[in-house]
Amino acid sequence: MPAPEPRIPTTAGAGPMSYAIFQLARAHRAYAAALLRGMDLHPGQEVLLMHLLDRDGQSQSELLECLGVDHSTLSKALRRMQDAGLVVREPAAHDRRVMVVHLTARGRAMREPIAALWQALEETSARNLSERQAQSFVETAYAITEAINSRALPGEESA
Repeated sequence: MPAPEPRIPTTAGAGPMSYAIFQLARAHRAYAAALLRGMDLHPGQEVLLMHLLDRDGQSQSELLECLGVDHSTLSKALRRMQDAGLVVREPAAHDRRVMVVHLTARGRAMREPIAALWQALEETSARNLSERQAQSFVETAYAITEAINSRALPGEESA
């Protein structure tokens, strides 16, 4: 049975792709959140852990740059993760004002569960797609991301 046709609000009629992205992001985040709850993680914390699993001991500034979130979002996530025993934060030896984030043994043990969760999320997300469609989607998603990230915000245009 085919999926029902989405009801797009008339105001969003001029932006069907943007509305589809909104719906996709919402559905994907909700499903990921449900999977993450079983691991006592909040959405986004698994990505933070993945970056630390690739390179432990990053500064908060480095994590901000690779995650693309604001400082308060990162601080809140790190505080929760520290309370859960996944990470520790300590001043850098070269500059006590710089905070470095390290995984604990519990945080390092999350590698396999996170990989399994990410695989399950991927399989569910691509369930109705051919391999070619999935690859095309990934390429398209990155092209859209690049287009959005390279735009000038209102007031940033050069005179």
